[in-house]
Amino acid sequence: MMPEYHRAVRPFQFVSCMELREVLGKRATDVGRLLELMEEVPSDAIYYHTHSFYLRHAYVQTLYPNDFATWAALYAHDRVLGERLGVLDPFAYLSLEALRQDIVTVLDDHLSSHPTVSRAMSAEPFDFIRSHVIEAPLDRHAWTLLEFRHAVHEVEAGALYFHLCEARMRKTPGFDDFSHWLSAEDGLNMPELAAHIQRVVRLGLNLEGMRARIVALCDAELMRTHGGTA
Repeated sequence: MMPEYHRAVRPFQFVSCMELREVLGKRATDVGRLLELMEEVPSDAIYYHTHSFYLRHAYVQTLYPNDFATWAALYAHDRVLGERLGVLDPFAYLSLEALRQDIVTVLDDHLSSHPTVSRAMSAEPFDFIRSHVIEAPLDRHAWTLLEFRHAVHEVEAGALYFHLCEARMRKTPGFDDFSHWLSAEDGLNMPELAAHIQRVVRLGLNLEGMRARIVALCDAELMRTHGGTA
């Protein structure tokens, strides 16, 4: 006999996304120019080089978690600066302007401490790109935790990005869609599981790593409450 699963009042609607990129024509060939441009580019460019880095590297675990750190370490040959930029967690910020300010602070402080770095030519230029995220609703809903678990396991990486990363910055700052629905009274009303899932995006994982961790959390909850996933 199949176990009965708690059913939400409001289903979770899965939505994927695609990213349109716009090259801004702003190029830095040294760290000093990177700092100058950082203060004038639109916030969508900050988003592209930090948050949507995760969409472009959904299946690989990169050494540095954003474009600025990668460029500094690999092309400007400044590992110290790369490490400093690499520890900035974009998901810890509630606004892109706050994130921009901390990046500017790191660059400014580094240049003050290492003035010869300012105009040292990099091996490759840094081209600023702007991000436009387009929503693409999927024909996939979840009413129960089991359905949610299976959907998370199967949906494309763009859907994971939309609900875990895009949502935290542009929809409900600080919250992802999954944990919001899981904790809601008209969702599954499971705040403890929601709290675990909310922390997944802060673990430094790529999207496939986040997927595996969320599925494992759902499996553990299903095992605890129903003795299995099916």
